[in-house]
Amino acid sequence: MGSQTEAATGPDLAAGVSFAALAEGTPLAGHVGADAVILVRLGDAVFATGASCTHYGGPLALGLVEGETVRCPLHHACFSLRTGEAVGAPALNPIACYDVQRAGDTVRVGAPVAPAKRTLDARAAAAAPASVVIVGAGAAGAAAAETLRREGYEGPVTLLGAEPPGPIDRPNLSKDYLAGTAPEEWMPLRPPEHYGELGVELVVDDEARALDVAARRVTLASGRALTYGALLLATGAAPIRLPIDGADRPDVYVLRTLADSRAVIAAATAGGSGGGRRAVVIGGSFIGLEVAASLRARGVEVAVVAPEAVPLARVLGEPVGSFVRGLHEAGGVAFHLGRKPVAIRAAGVALDDGAVLPADLVVMGVGVRPRVALAESAGLRLENGVVVDAQLRATEGIWAAGDVARYPDPRSGRAVRIEHWVVAMRQGQAAARNILGAARPFADVPFFWSVHYDVTIRYVGHAEAWDQLQVTGDLAARDATIAYRQGGRVMAVATIGRDRTCLLAARAMEHGDDAALEAAVRAH
Repeated sequence: MGSQTEAATGPDLAAGVSFAALAEGTPLAGHVGADAVILVRLGDAVFATGASCTHYGGPLALGLVEGETVRCPLHHACFSLRTGEAVGAPALNPIACYDVQRAGDTVRVGAPVAPAKRTLDARAAAAAPASVVIVGAGAAGAAAAETLRREGYEGPVTLLGAEPPGPIDRPNLSKDYLAGTAPEEWMPLRPPEHYGELGVELVVDDEARALDVAARRVTLASGRALTYGALLLATGAAPIRLPIDGADRPDVYVLRTLADSRAVIAAATAGGSGGGRRAVVIGGSFIGLEVAASLRARGVEVAVVAPEAVPLARVLGEPVGSFVRGLHEAGGVAFHLGRKPVAIRAAGVALDDGAVLPADLVVMGVGVRPRVALAESAGLRLENGVVVDAQLRATEGIWAAGDVARYPDPRSGRAVRIEHWVVAMRQGQAAARNILGAARPFADVPFFWSVHYDVTIRYVGHAEAWDQLQVTGDLAARDATIAYRQGGRVMAVATIGRDRTCLLAARAMEHGDDAALEAAVRAH
């Protein structure tokens, strides 16, 4: 996965800075030689770590310190200041930690400190499962495998995927990779040899077909049977194809896998750079609109068809949806809203008003369905996904995480199934820890981001419905906070150009601190 790193700026921390000048809980950006480093004071303790998030290189100096952690302002990855460990996705790699020495009022930063290897204590090791099988090599499954090893689990771990190359950076399928601004080598979450080095067996060409809960056995398409001490279902979701004539044509695509994105790129660039190609995107979803923007970056003519009057209004509200529509229209996208496709033919996409939109390729972005066939065949409880408890357990010895899991949301008090990349990774991490006996409820606040040209929308919380939408700031100026209220209480917050506000809102929700949340959403 590609990233950038912060340039070394600020004071020379090896030469020393004043302890008294360090503000409590506020990162100071500096450097040690050529390394960009942040220094954080917490009481009498001072920590020094690398200054760049290991996900996409976000500036941790602009992040938020919470307890002994620092959170990235871009995608909310969370790192331990004490160990550097990536304790919260989407980052998987740790940041460097440096030796810190204090003499009187002077604090000096020395060389990087080698990370300590974690091992399970004797009691935890005795209680650990004999083996772990993870069905699904997406965000949740990959994060779970990594976490099992980082927590010190040494038993066999098998990670079963449905398609090569294994775990990938799925958000980029509709963003930079599809737009042509990210190379393919950025797409795998890990290089091919990583899982072998980790001691994880990665299987990407032999799908799980049957689950015997009583025997604790998974049978693969090849007939191979795997017994497990603990099983994680991370089967994700499958893209929907509308049941209309022509939906199965070879020039009609969905976008869920790396192969899907490659196919769309090939169709968009057939015969050259993409100039003169015409695409119809069916669905005004986040995926649909990100695909539209990426195809426009390749010079493709794009029309978007959606039944709603304002795209994204159901999720973000009409003011934000109208703002996003304006971004796309400025980028050259033509909208056909309030319309539905009735057929896809060689001539193009036929709409319910009789119009036909010419198309060389069609992309459907109309949602996904959780992959529950394996869970259903095993008799697990289903309700728009696999029903799990607060610890993500579906039944004895089986957990579920990611797009397939329906879990109790502590803030709303309702069971929810959330299709966000970061949520999936965080649930994979949480499930792995609970498999090893942590017995901690999953209470992370949902977060996602969506990119439309040069505008990024960040969203925390979860509001399936709201009775009041409050905009603070100026959407047109790309500087705004949007609060989604139900019964006066803020259930979710979206921000544009206000990354720190998003971090503060997430922290307030995490602590159930409505006063702090109100302060965050009302601040200018």
